Amino acid sequence: MRPFHREDRDQLTVLVNLHAAAVVPGAGVSVNTVLSSLERCPEEYVTDPWVAERVTLVAEERRRIVAAAHLLRYRNDPDVGDDYRDTGHIEWFVHVPSEGDGAAALLMSAALAQLDRWHVRARYADGHLPVPGVYGVPDAWPHVRSVFETAGFVHAGGIETLLLAPVGALPAPGSAPLPGLSAHRSVGPLGTRITARAGDAELAYIELDTQLDRPERHARPSGTADVSDLVLPDEPVPGLAAWLLGEARGWLELCGVERLLTYADPDDADDVEEVALLTGLGFTELGRTARGWTHEAA
Repeated sequence: MRPFHREDRDQLTVLVNLHAAAVVPGAGVSVNTVLSSLERCPEEYVTDPWVAERVTLVAEERRRIVAAAHLLRYRNDPDVGDDYRDTGHIEWFVHVPSEGDGAAALLMSAALAQLDRWHVRARYADGHLPVPGVYGVPDAWPHVRSVFETAGFVHAGGIETLLLAPVGALPAPGSAPLPGLSAHRSVGPLGTRITARAGDAELAYIELDTQLDRPERHARPSGTADVSDLVLPDEPVPGLAAWLLGEARGWLELCGVERLLTYADPDDADDVEEVALLTGLGFTELGRTARGWTHEAA
């Protein structure tokens, strides 16, 4: 067990990508992305400035990195949100299954010891890798879940379903399902918004984040975008969702995007309906991820 050294960067990236690719097909990030994420997380523009300390630990066996963990301590200051103030987080924890199990247990002990030295009021854990769509503890990581549970972490949060659609599998752009219906593109709070309008009335919109795959951050172009938001009318309009996704497909193809990610809460009735709708329109359920892990001894 030891702190991360810069010369570990290639092996650590391999370990991170091994876990990411089991969640999102073909997912992978560059060495530069992994190194940068150990220093700061600019996408988390609210919570990242609250971080006081960052520590990355690795377990090495015969010169091979078989387990790694990234830890954060949040400041105990008035400007820090109540849920984060004076807390310690295992931001992510990864290890080689089976052959790295013993090292993983030792590394978790080292991580908990670090949280103890920080004297934080609460201890949390996650699997938030610097890869789009990889967070919580995905069901593709039973080995990580086992380490968390053995160490005394309990799942206290929600479950999210991760869905993916090849852009070519989305409905093709076609005729509007209502007379006078048109699509309007604009800048939204989270990405590019495509709004379905009937006259001056906005019936629905989809917002697309096409900035997930900045070239300086990724090992190879993957052309992945994210559905930042999807709003449909309370009263269903036959064909509207398919038409809106067709408009989104046309825009994504112009952007060179090949895949579209989205997320849903399987315990929320509205999201359950949305998942059923999307799986009929080209999306495939990749799996589920458990968010919100708390250490019961904290």
